[in-house]
Amino acid sequence: MTSLQFILLIVVAAIAGMGSVLDECQFHRPLVACTLVGLVLGDVTTGIILGGTLEMLALGWMNVGAAMAPDAALASVISAILVIVGHQSIGAGIALAVPLAAAGQVLTIFVRTITVFFQHLADKFAAKGNGFGIEMCHLGGLLLQALRVAVPAAAVAAVAGTDTVSAMLDSIPEVITRGLQVSGGFIVVVGYAMVINMMNAKSLMPYFFLGFLVAVFTNVNLIGFGAIGLICAYFHIKGLQRDIAAQNAGPAAGGSTGNALDDIDDSDLM
Repeated sequence: MTSLQFILLIVVAAIAGMGSVLDECQFHRPLVACTLVGLVLGDVTTGIILGGTLEMLALGWMNVGAAMAPDAALASVISAILVIVGHQSIGAGIALAVPLAAAGQVLTIFVRTITVFFQHLADKFAAKGNGFGIEMCHLGGLLLQALRVAVPAAAVAAVAGTDTVSAMLDSIPEVITRGLQVSGGFIVVVGYAMVINMMNAKSLMPYFFLGFLVAVFTNVNLIGFGAIGLICAYFHIKGLQRDIAAQNAGPAAGGSTGNALDDIDDSDLM
């Protein structure tokens, strides 16, 4: 690893750490963070594959109220470094991502607790009308989140690929790595279930189960599934348009001057 790659890794890790609290550009998501790490280390393919796999695990990870979700930023960056620099398998990266996400969860809770100091300090600046001080408090809290991921990533990048780290990873019993991979698979199912439950799209469930049946009894690849999904979406939308047109025609025939679209319940579009 060159010095430039090391510096760029720290920058990517810092951006992922800040993205984990900003939730604006989604740089902390596994698909983005792992791809950026792979781009820096010259192995974009592995980064995309690992990021896409971890994205399925992190699909249902979200902060609800005061409950902190496992940290996807730290897990994505460090697992990508270990897989690419440490020459580990994708399965090993998935197995390592689960405990790393739990460790990142503890770290972000610790950092968020520290940032309470900046909140009280910002209140004092606000009382004095010091807008610059308030901005510095915001940047200070954001910097701590950047260091939360950048510092561990720098430490791992400095030793990844060495014989000591490789021997340490190889010494992990298969029952543990395999167990973590299986538990990661359960997390994927829970993530899908949470997203589907939030969508509350009961009318789309037949397509959901149809996809499982096609996957089990055929050899259709992901491109084929994407094409099938587009076709199903096309006919589903066409059916909704016909239903809306029929409901519009009913009041119009009866001489109603109101907008028939207002009479359509939102559940008809689900």
